[in-house]
Amino acid sequence: MFLAWKEIKYNKLRYTLITGVLVLVSYLVFFLSGLANGLEQLNREAVDKWNADGIILTEESDINLPRSNMNIDDFNGKGVEAYAALGQLNAIASVGERQSNVSIFGIKEDKLIMPDVTEGESFSEKGEVIADDTLQEEGFQIGDELEISSSDTVLTIVGFTDNARFNAAPVLYTNMDTLQQVRFGEAADNNEGVVNGFVVRGDNLADVSVDDELQVVETSTFIENLPGYTAQNLTLTFMIYFLFIISAVILAIFLYVLTIQKVSMFGVMKAQGIPGKYLAKSVVAQTFQLAVAGVAIGFLLTILTGFFLPAAVPVAFDYLTMLLYGLVLIAVSVLGAFISVRTIVKIDPLKAIGG
Repeated sequence: MFLAWKEIKYNKLRYTLITGVLVLVSYLVFFLSGLANGLEQLNREAVDKWNADGIILTEESDINLPRSNMNIDDFNGKGVEAYAALGQLNAIASVGERQSNVSIFGIKEDKLIMPDVTEGESFSEKGEVIADDTLQEEGFQIGDELEISSSDTVLTIVGFTDNARFNAAPVLYTNMDTLQQVRFGEAADNNEGVVNGFVVRGDNLADVSVDDELQVVETSTFIENLPGYTAQNLTLTFMIYFLFIISAVILAIFLYVLTIQKVSMFGVMKAQGIPGKYLAKSVVAQTFQLAVAGVAIGFLLTILTGFFLPAAVPVAFDYLTMLLYGLVLIAVSVLGAFISVRTIVKIDPLKAIGG
């Protein structure tokens, strides 16, 4: 460790450049992990808010809520602790020049998926909605009358709730009658009992009794089948894993070049009786120090960046995940150093010093 630290102090510029590469790689890894976590939450916030164990959908829906259509009488709650009918519709809501993609949830006011109101009041009349607070950040306010795409129905915001986005769209909670009016217009009375699914809570979903046309899906499975959710997460995760490999390769190349440049010096040290094992440990220790410094600086820069990012950027840092990724980066960096270790062990002192 002493030899490793002395060499780093002596060749400051050289090792600063190596550390800089590690800083950039770790910064990118940490930021991508935050982006992956943020996008994940963006898609599933409203589902997590249900605090449910599963959802009942039609068999032909391919575990897709908008494609599932059934009657509210198709399930009577047999085998569950609690349940709630859910209607869902994707739309564009606008007030003047402001507009936003939204997901409208039709629910019963006294059921388990009713959200907590953080500002304003709950809906009580037809046409009233509770909106996710990200709409408030976009300039929407309590009392705004929302025009809904492909519908003549006007919705009025009476309250806001937090953490309620579904498939990246802010959620508008309203009663079933309002949703049916938005969805079917003048034909709403003829489709009064139509819902998209039932959110259920129970210890054993296998005990839930449903018709053959319906299926009970665990909440985790439902989330994984949200459009784009799994593909998006896999893409970002693969990018992070490739960065681990890139980090190891870059550091291995740097250290190998430095080792080749110091072959004669290592040869002299071996000729003086310093064992190759000690020199190898010195290189590993040196790599460990550089990796720790690079990862630590990258971590701090990522956290600092988070304070200046606008709310529109979907980044949410999970410090436990970041710590795990940091340890992996350090580990793969040290593994990359073993190419140089092999070279050091094979150095012949006589040949190295020109004997």
